[in-house]
Amino acid sequence: MTKPPIPIVLAAPAGYARLCAEGHRLLSQSGLSIVENPHDRPLTKSELLEQVGAVSAAVVGVEPWDEAVFAAAPRLKVICKQGVGVDNIDLAAAQRHGVYVTNAPGGNSNAVAELTLGLVLALLRRIPQMHQACERGDWTRLVGQELTGRTVGLVGFGSIAQLVARRFSGFDVRLVAYDPFLNAEAAARLQVAAVDGIEQLLAESDIVSLHVPARPDGRPVLDAAAIALLKPGSILVNTARGSLVDYDALAARLNKGELAGAALDVFPVEPIPPDSPLLRLPNVVLSNHAGAESQQAYDAISVTNANAILDALSGKAPANALTHPHIGGK
Repeated sequence: MTKPPIPIVLAAPAGYARLCAEGHRLLSQSGLSIVENPHDRPLTKSELLEQVGAVSAAVVGVEPWDEAVFAAAPRLKVICKQGVGVDNIDLAAAQRHGVYVTNAPGGNSNAVAELTLGLVLALLRRIPQMHQACERGDWTRLVGQELTGRTVGLVGFGSIAQLVARRFSGFDVRLVAYDPFLNAEAAARLQVAAVDGIEQLLAESDIVSLHVPARPDGRPVLDAAAIALLKPGSILVNTARGSLVDYDALAARLNKGELAGAALDVFPVEPIPPDSPLLRLPNVVLSNHAGAESQQAYDAISVTNANAILDALSGKAPANALTHPHIGGK
């Protein structure tokens, strides 16, 4: 009897074996064949289409998984997002083609929360400028600002925002949050005060930190009108999604000196275009979409994804499934 072919797993994110060693080990020890992205960048759609024809499962980065890709993958049973957001995956198409889509909620929450705090401290204490001064041999003292005593406003109050609240609370700040579905029990436990609307939060907060998903239509949550409501001298932090903020309106207020600064990890276009005004403003700290980039996050997420792949290929419904192809698919 001819043995069935060994299932192939496409590891689409760059550097999978190095960054996701735990998940890679689980898949390899289970006898699966792993095909890795050979580039140090995301796969293009054409490169993805070239790869998916023979694969049974995939670990997904930011490459586009749309109708055409699913149609080109007749053996595909499951794809697992290396993270939480599935904006780049057409869930309806996956369902039609009988493909499970899973993600790894909570796997990178702590990493994002810690970077959020780190960016704020870097901005307030002018850490990048001090580093650059040291490189020049310049010992001029740079006077920064303290976090203690500030009002920190959280837009959204999910798992990441709650972790952010815990970390900020050690600095003796006042914490407020706006979320239409705010978890009152968690807010009380973390001593976070709920506000009636985002307008109130923007007007009261010295530091505004965004922790909500992107809108389906791509419109910013903080459009020009909302940016205008930010408290004079306040700071905006975005480690969530680049589409949440009208960055042109933000840059205009920063350039006028109306805001103290911004700490940004995500952008509508990545990499940031070289003509972006954000690159020329001294009161901005930028990072390159690195919120989830900790080894601990990679370990946790890779194990979650590997287990989901093993379950799906063995006929079990994987954890964290966002589609349910058993209703009718392959």
